[in-house]
Amino acid sequence: MLKYRSNEPELMDDLTLSGEELRKNLAELEVINNWLGGHKVVLDALEKPDLAGYQTIRIADIGCGGGDTLKSIAKWARRKQITVELEGIDANDFMVKYARTCCADYPEISITQYDVFSEAFSEKKYDIVVCSLFCHHFTNTQLIEMFRQLHSQAQHKVIINDLHRHWLAYYSIKYITAVFSGSRLVKNDAPLSVWRAFKREELEQLVQQAGITAYTLKWMWAFRWQLVLEKS
Repeated sequence: MLKYRSNEPELMDDLTLSGEELRKNLAELEVINNWLGGHKVVLDALEKPDLAGYQTIRIADIGCGGGDTLKSIAKWARRKQITVELEGIDANDFMVKYARTCCADYPEISITQYDVFSEAFSEKKYDIVVCSLFCHHFTNTQLIEMFRQLHSQAQHKVIINDLHRHWLAYYSIKYITAVFSGSRLVKNDAPLSVWRAFKREELEQLVQQAGITAYTLKWMWAFRWQLVLEKS
């Protein structure tokens, strides 16, 4: 069943979701992401020495959810004594408000509500664009358009952290969340996220169809892809 990407929508794809159930879902996802080392994928790409010379690095996190990736970048920048301006982008009004609360201790973080495919958002420019566990929510056709657009918006590079579609990852997260999760959303969406995720050749084809020739693609634990779209 995992031979091809699933097109079944996740419960979290409903942009009207709000309230305690979504808050609990976001909190559990942050724990899972921290536990599985998901932030390392983004921070590893930021560690590259090609950022030398930037006085202030403007970074956008697309589909920021509760803001946990933004906080991890802010902590990294503080340790490195790097000045950053971080902007979280999300289309869900509740998530935007929730992320603002979660990131209140980080003045370098701002949260803005945008549809990533809107004309208003497409006009914004950043040094680096981050997509962390965001791309698998979209169809291949949408991703080709998104890769092309984000690549044009980023002055330096686009960092994509997403899941590897693999039977071990699928059944592991399915059973773990069935036993330990108290969230209906997490129990449904966590394994479905893996089913909607990518094989190496699929990501490479999407990037090439978007007309992007300069990129790197690396597998990282646990069942993550680090895809970096470079500016040639």
